[in-house]
Amino acid sequence: MRVAEEFDYIIVGAGSAGCVLANRLSADPKNRVLILEAGGRDDWIWFHIPVGYLFAVGNPRSDWRYVTEKEKGLGDRAIMCPRGKVIGGSSSINAMVYIRGQAGDYDHWRQLGLVGWGWDDVVPFFKRHEDYYSGPSELFGAGGELRVEKQRVHWTALDVARRAAEEMGIRWIDDFNSGDNEGMGDYLVTQKNGWRWSAADAFLKPALKRPNLKLETETLCVRILFDGKRAAGIQYRQAGVSKTARARGEVILSAGSIGSAQLLLLSGVGPGAHLAERGIKPVIDKPGVGGNFHDHLQLRLQYQVEGVDTLNQRYHSLLRRAWIGLEYALFRSGPLAMAPSTLGMFVRSDPDQERADLGFNVVPYVRDHISGPLGRQPGITMSVYDLRPTSRGTLRLKSADPGAHPELRFNYLSTERDRRVAANAIRVTRRMMAQPALAKYQPIETLPGPEVGDDEESLVRAAGEISTTIFHPVGSAKMGLPSDPMAVVDARLNVIGLEGLRVIDAAVMPTVTSGNTNAPTMMIAEKGAAMVLEDAR
Repeated sequence: MRVAEEFDYIIVGAGSAGCVLANRLSADPKNRVLILEAGGRDDWIWFHIPVGYLFAVGNPRSDWRYVTEKEKGLGDRAIMCPRGKVIGGSSSINAMVYIRGQAGDYDHWRQLGLVGWGWDDVVPFFKRHEDYYSGPSELFGAGGELRVEKQRVHWTALDVARRAAEEMGIRWIDDFNSGDNEGMGDYLVTQKNGWRWSAADAFLKPALKRPNLKLETETLCVRILFDGKRAAGIQYRQAGVSKTARARGEVILSAGSIGSAQLLLLSGVGPGAHLAERGIKPVIDKPGVGGNFHDHLQLRLQYQVEGVDTLNQRYHSLLRRAWIGLEYALFRSGPLAMAPSTLGMFVRSDPDQERADLGFNVVPYVRDHISGPLGRQPGITMSVYDLRPTSRGTLRLKSADPGAHPELRFNYLSTERDRRVAANAIRVTRRMMAQPALAKYQPIETLPGPEVGDDEESLVRAAGEISTTIFHPVGSAKMGLPSDPMAVVDARLNVIGLEGLRVIDAAVMPTVTSGNTNAPTMMIAEKGAAMVLEDAR
């Protein structure tokens, strides 16, 4: 093993959170910072052209390709759980949608006793790095590193879906990020001049010009090193060589809800009985590590349509496909610049809900699988998901081998409340697609199909059969009060019971936010970086 280098801060993971942390902690030239990334550089064109997610998800070059265990609620299916394997992490392969969530999400965290995490507390940390297309305002930031823009593509099919939603009484709103996202509108995206603008583009690459920041890629972290109860460094492997880095200040885990929890377990921080089963000597018995694991489950209802343009027709026409390429080359617009959806909706699954609990991505194409080819038949996918599921699962080690994927169980649709919301999600979608505005386009439901009845049992079974992740796993190292036996980190993101160790990424969310999780993850990192620097004074 080589002689250990020393740093003030060691960051594990150069994803959405890690890139923010690397930028902020290295801003002071007195801090020597190391960031370790298991993936490689983003030197592939499809990391940068927005529609590249179609080619990146499921690709071993760019995706960890995690797979869940068989899920009872999904008809005993195992499903993909894509995660980015590159600098920028999942922000380099995701949908680019910029959604903060609802004010109620963060006020709920504050009500759990997490001081400093209410909506009014976190808005300044969103604003700190935003470069909003509309300029600065009381709610939104401008001039920051993260560009947030309108999309550069238009679909008549989505105009039709919008009219149908209006006929149902769903209001149009100009921006989903004001704290109340109920209604429909166009998604804003993390793009810059028609290119994907990942966390690596925004935060990491500019900071790498600093001599006090060091990035190591294609590293496999083996374990956290401890001096007693204090995190003292990281042991990792790179190109077959075992290396050690020592931390004078803190070790910060930002490897995501899967990677951070896995490394804690490998390092002896987790449920004592589980660690013993894997032959790992415990540093501290912490039952919450790998618990509270949850995700947004999307139901992919698909409809065949006639007489309206969708990506399916454009893609399967050689002439129109050529124009797609030319339009992007000349104007940085059109289908190559699109996120999976431009039109979003946030609605209530039933009138008794206090706030919107369903999210919709209205997609102008159909394909058999989330990483499969586009079908030839024109169609619309109504991707609907429960914003605040109550089902909870676990992340566990399959072995003590750091290169082995962990065991992922989300226990989707395991609560009565989640099953009821799923059934209502299908009902709401069917009602929307039956509105007069769509009649001339003759929508035919192909998934789950008209043979599925309206009774609860049939709808819940169908929901399990047509659903998959929408890529928002969170909660495996949840933030909570020290009195909560399942809490892993406190409100300042310190691992409870240990010193010099924090988790700063989506793993700390006690409950998932109401929408895409990339923007909240970067906010957590912004706030976490401020805490690290404050505590070092």
